[in-house]
Order: sequence, then C-alpha cells, then structure tokens
Amino acid sequence: MTPFNSADLPIFRLAPGQLTYSQLRASFLKAAHHRGAQLHAYPHPLKGVENENLCTDVAVAGDPQADKWIVVVSGTHGVEGYYGSICQTRFLLEQDVTPTAGVGILFIHLINPWGTSWKRRVNEDNMDLNRNYLDFDQPLPVNPGYEAVHELFATDIRDADRRRAREQRWREVVQEKGYAALMNIVEAGQYRHRDGLYYGGEKPSWSNVTLHQILKDHLPAHAREVISFDLHTGAGQFGHPMLMAIAEQDYPGIARAQSIYGPWLYTVITGANNASDTGISAAATGYTSAAMVKLFSDRQFTQLVVECGTYDSQSVGQPALLADHFLHLHGDPSSAEGKQIKQQLLDFFFPADPDWQALVQFRTRQILERAVNALRNAS
Repeated sequence: MTPFNSADLPIFRLAPGQLTYSQLRASFLKAAHHRGAQLHAYPHPLKGVENENLCTDVAVAGDPQADKWIVVVSGTHGVEGYYGSICQTRFLLEQDVTPTAGVGILFIHLINPWGTSWKRRVNEDNMDLNRNYLDFDQPLPVNPGYEAVHELFATDIRDADRRRAREQRWREVVQEKGYAALMNIVEAGQYRHRDGLYYGGEKPSWSNVTLHQILKDHLPAHAREVISFDLHTGAGQFGHPMLMAIAEQDYPGIARAQSIYGPWLYTVITGANNASDTGISAAATGYTSAAMVKLFSDRQFTQLVVECGTYDSQSVGQPALLADHFLHLHGDPSSAEGKQIKQQLLDFFFPADPDWQALVQFRTRQILERAVNALRNAS
C-alpha cells in the first residue's frame, strides 16, 4: 500500500466551522480509494449550497465474502453528518478494513447530502428523516398535542410585532407545559404540516428510498449477522457519546448489543406515551432504527445509534433550530443573517471545541472497533 498522509485531507486541515459538504466528500472518497474500498455513488436530484453536485456515497470494505457485516450510516440529520463523516473517514484510514479482516463493512456516507450541504437538520422537503421511516400505506400517526402549538412554528416573524408576540406565546406555553414535556410532544413528530417542526412527510423521502436501495445493492444475502450504526449529535451531555438501542419493542439484537457493550448501552423503547432521559424522543415514530430492525428480521441483526451530546438544548439547541426553520420559511440563507444562523446551527451540532472533537471521535472509534472484534470472534 502506498504511503498516505491523512493530514492532506481537508477534514484534518481545516477548523470545524470551515468545513463544507464538498470537503467532507472529497476526504471520504480519497480515504476509501486509498484503502481499496469499492465505491458507489447515488446522485441526489438537487444541487448543494455551492451549486455542487450532491451524492450519497457508499464504500464497501473488508471481506466481501464474509457472513458478518458492519453498516455505518452518517448524515441522517444533515448537519450532524459533519461528525459522522469524519468518524467514517478516520475509521477507513485507521482500522483494519482489508479483505482478510473476516468482516464486511458497508459505509453509507451522508444519506441526507442536501441537509449536510445546506447545514440543515432536515432534508430538502423539511422532513426529519427519523420520522419518515413508516409504512405510508397505513394511516399516518396523529399528534394532537402538536396541532395545538403548530402556529408557533409557522408564523411569519419578519414583522417585529409578530416576532415579539410569537416569543411571548412561546414563553407562556413553556411555562404552562414545562420545557421537557412540551418538547416530548413536538419531537414526537407530525405528518400534516410541511411548514412545521419534526415533519415526517407524506411519502418516503429520497433518502429513505436510497437507503433501502443501497442495502439491497450492497449488503449481501449471505450476511448472517449484521450490526448497524447510525451516527448522530445534539442530544445528551456535552462530549458524551451515548450508545443506544432504539426500537419499538424488545428484540434479540438488544441482548446481543448488551453482550458486547454491557453498561455502555442505553435502551430506548419507543411508543406514543413513552419518555426517555437520553435527550431523544421516545414518543417519536418513523425512526430509521425501527425500520432497519423490521427490514432485517430474517437474520441476526442489531441496530445501534451513537448520539454525541453537545450544548444545552433549551438555551442553545432549540433557538438555533428555530432560527434555521424560520430562515428557510421566510428568510434568505445567503444573507449575512442567514450565514450567521447557519454557523450557530453548525456550532451546536458540531462544536469546534478540540476536546469535544477528540473525545467523540475516539469514543466512536472504540464503539465501532468493539463491534468488529465481536463479529470476528463470534462462532
């Protein structure tokens, strides 16, 4: 293998706030090419913020004949893909992903490339992908609690008086319901308002369809055991990468995860009235995790989420998300104000703090390595 200087990659030379989708993609592709991975591109129909072409890229590494596989997905929530992409690229460069490794590894790089490029949590249709993995032939979930507060997220606040009135009403609702209870209602998702928060859509998104196609194309039928990871940021304590099993009900993969990770693992069972102290919504429907568990019910399958905590949600996260939401409803993302809002959102989901960066990358690598080693040692 020819010498390779990882410092040449943009993601290791630039400050976090200077990174772009194009630089993440270039670094991932260069690392995958260097390690001899098979590369495949799934073009997105829209352009990015710099008028660049957008793709979800796939790298197939390790042993293609193996019956044990790791799947690593980044960018489900687009702006969170900055962390996920870097972790995928580092793992490609630093882990044994050669054909003799005894494990196949499927990297799905930035499944929501539009959201990564435009620095949005949602996709091009304002969908939260973690509310979109449903059976759309069935009646969609209803969220009457959200209906009562939707106007707070759809009001045109360019007028100063309307903005003040909206902010006053928001404070009243928070005081009335309590912030945690209110966000559990809102984050549960809704399927009626395209201009609302946590919108799950009325049909499968491009990313949903593409993820299913990628798994069909590149996860071989002979894969007997699969451990899959979805990489996220924004919930939990600052600098703490939580490892979670998120499912609609207990299934054998959770016991498998517990045997590998022990007390590292948090288990979240979702349901209409459920709550969790992890920072994610246990009341939400349409999680990628739940869909993957159903999709691979015919084999040994474990679906896990790595969720890296950043700043306080109430004082930092939600204001940044709301500012970005209103920006795309009524503002101009290319304006000076728009660029400032984008930077604030990126800073929340991808802190520039060097210790945060080092810790979440190191911990994520540990988690992935332990899965690889568990599969190698399995009978």
